[in-house]
Amino acid sequence: MQSPGTPRDEVRRFIVENRPVRGHWVRLEGAWRELRAHRDYPQPVRELLGQAVAASVLLAATLKFRGQLTLQLQGNGAVSLLVAQCTHDYRLRAVARFDAAAVSELAANGASEAGAGSTGGVFRRLVGSEGRFAVTVEADERNMRYQGIVPLSGDSLAGSLESYFARSEQLPTRVLLAADGERGAGVLVQKLPQDTAGDDGQMREIWKQAERGIEQLSAEDLLRYPVEELLGRGFAAHDMRLFRGAPVQFECRCSHGRVTSLLRALGPEEVRDVLREQGAVTVTCEFCHRPYRFDANDVDALFDDGPQPGGNSPAIH
Repeated sequence: MQSPGTPRDEVRRFIVENRPVRGHWVRLEGAWRELRAHRDYPQPVRELLGQAVAASVLLAATLKFRGQLTLQLQGNGAVSLLVAQCTHDYRLRAVARFDAAAVSELAANGASEAGAGSTGGVFRRLVGSEGRFAVTVEADERNMRYQGIVPLSGDSLAGSLESYFARSEQLPTRVLLAADGERGAGVLVQKLPQDTAGDDGQMREIWKQAERGIEQLSAEDLLRYPVEELLGRGFAAHDMRLFRGAPVQFECRCSHGRVTSLLRALGPEEVRDVLREQGAVTVTCEFCHRPYRFDANDVDALFDDGPQPGGNSPAIH
């Protein structure tokens, strides 16, 4: 079991010594609970969201620059949209939109868990048959934005991630994800391109052994044991190097300035229509549920400089 002195929210990198195999491990406890503090997700949605949050940290751990990674699922199932974001320094937030009636029906049919220990049918009913999976990377210091989009494939989020790496990154990758009400966790292992000529047969066998190492671990193992024990269980035949961990924290990046820009983009007519109907304009952050309230004086101040260029409100900002 996890010792009392072990950090509760942490991501760590590991490698197989002198072999082109690397991996990352993450466990979230306090950050995972804080992320959900203002939103009560049903169990199937909560577990899928927890897996997505763990996955976003694993993907952000592969970034080599300052920036942000966004993992997004869109589907025609009980969960219509799921977004998990993580920065290069592991500040994360996430949100899911779902049809409460459809999720209740799913649970009533006896499929009350999505992810750890569940069947692939639950995942498919959550995301639907026509879902897609997108990973967007934005760099702070460069004018660079990259997005890879693939269909949701397989019977799990982990399987969809593996397909994403195979199609978009051409990197053989194995992923294991798990989440419950207390914690979220994940491990990702990749075969990297070889820098020098080597024995291809030997490299293939090493990768097969690494794949078997992941297959030996269960979702329950991932939630229960520290990374040292997981590596000992799954990679006992290899000389592993485990690097120092980095802390992970929940942090919503909403602000009064961002909301002000959003309202200005809507334009004075639309904002004042809301003001007349409701007496004030309130914008609530979808990630942290913090309300931003603008009264008549605030709205007047928004447009003192004249009308701003119009635009559409993003679904999630």
